[in-house]
Amino acid sequence: MSREERIARNEALFREVNEQIKDVNDDVPAGSEAGFVCECGDPECTSTVSLTLVEYEEVRSEPTHFAVLPGHVVPDVEVVVARNERFAVVRKNEPQAARIAVREDPRS
Repeated sequence: MSREERIARNEALFREVNEQIKDVNDDVPAGSEAGFVCECGDPECTSTVSLTLVEYEEVRSEPTHFAVLPGHVVPDVEVVVARNERFAVVRKNEPQAARIAVREDPRS
């Protein structure tokens, strides 16, 4: 398995966990922050990232987008498309990683 494929699979797994976290938090007011798993490609990362449910839905609107903590970006596999003080939104720019992200999207 290539490094890019491993990173994409890790991020897809974290995204699935976050879908379950989102379901648990569905009754939280839309502007309130909830703790989600950092969707970076590091399999050892256990950090949480705070997003509102609206922010989370914005990230999930694109299957190649993931929410990561600042400093958790892998520049040769992804590009930052948005950021704030709490998190960055990255898009898979490496073709194999992008295909995996789309294929593994639980909302597809």
